[in-house]
Amino acid sequence: MDISSRGVENFLRHNHDAVLSTIRLNGATQLSVITVGFLKGGAIFTTTKSRAKFVNLNRTPECSLLISNSNWRPYLVLEGKAIIFSEDTTDPKTLKNILRTAYRSAAGKEHPNWQNYDEAMKKDGRVAILVTGENIYGTIEN
Repeated sequence: MDISSRGVENFLRHNHDAVLSTIRLNGATQLSVITVGFLKGGAIFTTTKSRAKFVNLNRTPECSLLISNSNWRPYLVLEGKAIIFSEDTTDPKTLKNILRTAYRSAAGKEHPNWQNYDEAMKKDGRVAILVTGENIYGTIEN
């Protein structure tokens, strides 16, 4: 099935449950359950630098991301490379905006106190990770 970028966007706007597959140092697969939102044609989520998913993606950006609704049908898979937005790679204002966008998109609403959110993101050392699909497949309808 050929899935359009519009189909990906529509699906990600309404489905946020996901399983991320990354590659461990020993070559084994690491799976992580995450919540995603939509940004720039792909799925975005946040994590901290201490998590295995960050360590793995920082070393080897190739990954797969399965996004589904709570019934596991329909589903969408994005296979590609992760782009990491962190204080090491992104200017502070842009990072703040990307982290806010990740929240808005995944939660489907505004945060009740953006100042508290921004402080928590900074304190936790949060990063945003964007996965766009070089290979996209699934059971969604366009």
